[in-house]
Amino acid sequence: MPDQSSRTVLERFPAGGPRGSWPADEYAAQQQAQGQPARVVMDLRTDSFLVIADSPAG
Repeated sequence: MPDQSSRTVLERFPAGGPRGSWPADEYAAQQQAQGQPARVVMDLRTDSFLVIADSPAG
């Protein structure tokens, strides 16, 4: 059975950040610390990192 979840984009970050800077990962970690299941994915079309949260379809 296919995964029936929806994704919410919490924040977008440009992929061209300074070397050694990981703002998307830091933001996702902050969200996780607050109990929000967040993760980082790459959007190749817009060349940006997205912090997303998966939620079951209801």
